[in-house]
Amino acid sequence: MKHLFQLSILFFLCIIGDFLAGLLPFTFPGTIMSMFLVFILLLTKFLKEEHIADAGDFLLQNMALLFVPAGVAIMDKFHLLSGRLFLFLFICLITTFLTFLVTAYTMKLVIKLQTKKGQQ
Repeated sequence: MKHLFQLSILFFLCIIGDFLAGLLPFTFPGTIMSMFLVFILLLTKFLKEEHIADAGDFLLQNMALLFVPAGVAIMDKFHLLSGRLFLFLFICLITTFLTFLVTAYTMKLVIKLQTKKGQQ
């Protein structure tokens, strides 16, 4: 029952994020808006980590299953990619490399900031 309640909180925040994204005068993904909403609620301590920790752990452990629909959609539209397969793979490689690069420098910055904070 606890997991169901925590998942309900996360799904409710997803619905709110989609609604807020729809109110914006430009296109913005509702899922990203939902992540910002969760982040802000956690920062303000309105939502505590223990309110969503178990559901978050469950979702992280089963994350691979969440990519199945995207993979099926790519296979379903493969005829659109067949002439541009090299370009598609090139874009995937470049964006993966850029993601690794940004993540590495972000972690470097966070570790540096934590070290400074620990020395004070």
